[in-house]
Amino acid sequence: MGKVCAIFGGSRGIGKAVAELLAQKGCHLAIIGRNLEVAQATARSLGAGHLAIKCDVSSEQEVQNAFEEMQRNLGPVNYLVNAAGINRDGLLLRTKTEDMVAQIHTNLLGTMLTCKTAVKSMIQQQGGAIVNIGSVVGLKGNSGQSVYSATKAGLVGFSRSLAKEVAKKQIRVNVVAPGFIHTEMTAHLEEDQLKQAILLGRFGEPREVAEAVVFLLETPYVTGSILVVDGGLQLMT
Repeated sequence: MGKVCAIFGGSRGIGKAVAELLAQKGCHLAIIGRNLEVAQATARSLGAGHLAIKCDVSSEQEVQNAFEEMQRNLGPVNYLVNAAGINRDGLLLRTKTEDMVAQIHTNLLGTMLTCKTAVKSMIQQQGGAIVNIGSVVGLKGNSGQSVYSATKAGLVGFSRSLAKEVAKKQIRVNVVAPGFIHTEMTAHLEEDQLKQAILLGRFGEPREVAEAVVFLLETPYVTGSILVVDGGLQLMT
């Protein structure tokens, strides 16, 4: 019987790449996102036996509903991947309060809510694995991304603390911190200029991050860790 995995933000970008890898490994997936049609299209592309669910991760009720739907259709969750995220780049002095709140609610609060719900199920199963998608800017900072960086830095502290809380229940919690990856979120960046600060000389691909995520899901003796996948990024502007 394949593992059941909930992927929030699984309909595109890094989350979709994780879904594709896990589907190849025989996992039963819940592709969860705000746009149900996009989530359904991703679920269909993975083959039979996968589920698409509409959910705003910043809503505790919607998160609970998503897990209940997954429980009914796929069974209890074994793996949780939190790939949902937004950014509203800009200098702090020019950032609207509502944009600050939106990033905090989606990137940080949303992950807290999904983890809280998943952990309840994993305790009953006596084990599970969680991978939260952070960012290298949460470790190094970046001009024009102070709020986004704060949410990703908060994700590190949250994940490391949660790992300590649930380790005795055989639940592992880790973070993957990508650098510049070819996704919709980085499509507006000046790649030729930025890749000069990357040792490997290029942006990464979503699958390369997905491979790190799957490694952490499957490796039984790693928890509370931050795996940086940034091609050797040297500088932040």
